[in-house]
Amino acid sequence: MENPEKLLKSSGILDWLTAGVGRVLVSLIVPVLTFVVMWQGFIFLREGEASKLVTAVVAIIWGVGGVGLLFLMSNWLVEQLPELWMTRLRPYVFVGPALAILTWYLLLPTLRTLYASFFDASTSSFVGLQNYVFAFTDPKMLESFRNNLLWLVFGTSFSVIFGLLVAILADRSKIETVAKSLIFLPMAISFVGAGVIWRFIYFYKPPSQEQIGLLNAILVGLGGEPQAWLTLRPWNNLFLIAILIWLQTGYAMVLLSAALKGVPEELLEAGRIDGASEVQIFFRILIPYIQGTIVTVSTTILILTLKIFDIVFVMTNGNYGTEVIASQQYKQMFKFQHFGRGSAIAIVLLIAVIPVMWYNLKQFGEQEAF
Repeated sequence: MENPEKLLKSSGILDWLTAGVGRVLVSLIVPVLTFVVMWQGFIFLREGEASKLVTAVVAIIWGVGGVGLLFLMSNWLVEQLPELWMTRLRPYVFVGPALAILTWYLLLPTLRTLYASFFDASTSSFVGLQNYVFAFTDPKMLESFRNNLLWLVFGTSFSVIFGLLVAILADRSKIETVAKSLIFLPMAISFVGAGVIWRFIYFYKPPSQEQIGLLNAILVGLGGEPQAWLTLRPWNNLFLIAILIWLQTGYAMVLLSAALKGVPEELLEAGRIDGASEVQIFFRILIPYIQGTIVTVSTTILILTLKIFDIVFVMTNGNYGTEVIASQQYKQMFKFQHFGRGSAIAIVLLIAVIPVMWYNLKQFGEQEAF
């Protein structure tokens, strides 16, 4: 019987396998080497003595160009492989780096936070569920849960309602583009920036002094007494929620307006021919037709309100009964240096967000958005 090795050589299969394995190794090694070279380049820039401007420009060019070169080289090498290997490896060329980044910056920190939540302030002694008991029994935490519920109910619902109303009214206006631009403009402002702006609106001075806050200036001009808006419990929470509504109405308006433009005109005309009023058309045709978009917008804003922090931190720092879950987590972690409690609160917040995210992805899947 002929030697199998000679048979493989004579048929060229052995050469093909050797070349295939070599290509696979090259396709894996070259991107790694490219990444190492990029990393060493950034270390060189970080430790160099050039001006910050030159370092920043070179770092941007090096980073963007290096990543582009990394993908191009990896893709080219994968294309040199046999069809079977190329089909298997090509998705990982593009998805692999993203998965690696998500694992390093999201999954591993989450697991580490979960681990730390079972330890004391210095994460040196195991305390079991003690930190979670604190999270659900401490008066400040209970206040945070109550306030977050207010943010969820009023912030989400009014953002979506106002966004829908503006979308419908703007579509019937002659200045639709200008109106939508003005409503959407606050989206360009960060939450911290919005907090600074609204601090001037709510600013309070004693009645004997001149009022520089917009609301109090108007109130005094009408003959009233100035109010310390941010200390009026529990209304101060609603005043803070108004900032979120101001910011997110434009976001809701843009998405809902796009959905409304997708409603077939024939469907609306059929409803009018059948004698339906504009109100009936709105509730029985438009709302059901764009229900998927409404749910998507609502859940997106819902996730945002669950994690709300910036506005509260800038406006009141959680004082006067305005604590939220994220502000409590920040204080426990960085102010009181209790890493166990801070980690436990972070995990509670993560668990609260997961069902909403799952439902949102489920809605995307049903709409074939993927």
